[in-house]
Amino acid sequence: MDLHQLRLLRELGERGSLAAVARSQHVSASAVSQQLSALQRTVEVPLTERRGRNLALTGAGQALASAAVDISVAMSSAEQAVSRYVQDPTATVSVSAFTSAGLTWFGPLLRALSREGDPRLVLHDRDVGQDAFPALAADYDLVIAHRLEHSSPWPDNITALPLVREPLDVGMSERHRLASASSVGVADLLDEEWISVQNGFPLESALQAIAVHAGKPLNIRHRINEFFIAAATVCAGSTIALMPRHTAPPLSGSGIVLKPLHDLPLARHVDILCRPEALHRAAVQKVVSTLQHRATSKDC
Repeated sequence: MDLHQLRLLRELGERGSLAAVARSQHVSASAVSQQLSALQRTVEVPLTERRGRNLALTGAGQALASAAVDISVAMSSAEQAVSRYVQDPTATVSVSAFTSAGLTWFGPLLRALSREGDPRLVLHDRDVGQDAFPALAADYDLVIAHRLEHSSPWPDNITALPLVREPLDVGMSERHRLASASSVGVADLLDEEWISVQNGFPLESALQAIAVHAGKPLNIRHRINEFFIAAATVCAGSTIALMPRHTAPPLSGSGIVLKPLHDLPLARHVDILCRPEALHRAAVQKVVSTLQHRATSKDC
């Protein structure tokens, strides 16, 4: 049954005529009649009957109109509950992030939103292929995702809020032959062994761009998604890897140095993804603004 039709039935019972109902709703009497006829088709017994020149409720119509009052009360209560939830600054907000973003921002986010009256955070690490990030917005309020600068934008049904544009550098051991150079070019790296990510993950297409620029496939030795594992591998051997400049920099004393590519600038966009309706919630807006402030303060 349609809630609007039930309300019209109730109005007919209380106002006594189609004309009075039509005036109260600022519509024509025929429009009210059509809605009541549609409601009648959903039940097996007559809801209205003619009494002189007016249309009146039958016993079944009166029973349904009485139920419509209860339904209106329940709907009003539900609407108020939703309104309180949307406006509640302390409501729970779930956030997922790929590994290096979680490492960079989860701690500062928790510290920044630790006071009474702040949202309650529930944090998850989800490192997936670039195309799989938008679907996570169905499971989490906010999704911190990354995509390469030259890749397709996020789909239109998802709201994307920028956090940072992050350059990608070449990570190498401080003992590497190029470690003292201020920057490197693609030609310098043609014979190097590389660490790549697993198939489908964002940095894979960045390595493909290097290969296209070089005019030959790269020599991929290892496939490692987690940057700190990749850094340990780089430090232990002669392999090199693409690494983000800010969200997962090598630790001090790690034995790793980062070198920008001067002839093929590479970067990734780190964004917050969410369903559009999520931003109607005060708690979600507070988390978004805090994340954006932390990203700016990190000067990424």
